[in-house]
Amino acid sequence: MPSPHVTIEPHILYLGTPVVLISTVNEDGTHNLAPMSSAFWLGWRGVLGLAADSQTTRNLMRTGECVLNLPSANEVSAVDRIARTTGSNPVPEFRQALGYVYEPDKFGRAGMTKLAADTVSASRALECPIQLEAVVAAVHGIGEDSDDLRGFIKLFEVRVQRVHVHPDLLMAGHANRIDPDKWSPLIMNFQKFYGLSAQVHPSRLAEIPESAYAPLAQA
Repeated sequence: MPSPHVTIEPHILYLGTPVVLISTVNEDGTHNLAPMSSAFWLGWRGVLGLAADSQTTRNLMRTGECVLNLPSANEVSAVDRIARTTGSNPVPEFRQALGYVYEPDKFGRAGMTKLAADTVSASRALECPIQLEAVVAAVHGIGEDSDDLRGFIKLFEVRVQRVHVHPDLLMAGHANRIDPDKWSPLIMNFQKFYGLSAQVHPSRLAEIPESAYAPLAQA
């Protein structure tokens, strides 16, 4: 049977991932807040893809700590206010070409409130419904086989060590479960913002109790 698909070569493959606001501590003790969406989780480990020349990357390499603040669709305006801003001064040439500007007070520009974390020096963003305190477990390169990519991006494996959740997101009758019908993460899809619709189909995978994955959380 002939395929109905066409072959294309898009410049980006941002096929839909959650937005994360990463907070870190700058060298002068001030707090940086940076939006990104190259992130995923396995157990209580997260994998973050960041430009090697970003302020967030430098802070992570120096301090080994961060808070991953997850906005819902309700916080989209705050996220967009710090898009195309950087804590790096001077602004790297690549970012200058994309219209980025230096912003020393990302929390203020976003209109978000700094809240002390329990286990790391980085601040939580009060307005984000989910906040994950994390430490760097490993750093990897990406694109080592490409002269154009080598050294341009770093992959951080982080270990989550404290989870803060707004109580409105909890599943009824469960102290440690997030109700997916109540949590609508902000999604970056080809550089545009989206939320989630309602569940579209029952999931056989969801028949597995979450407790079955407890060993991953403890690793």
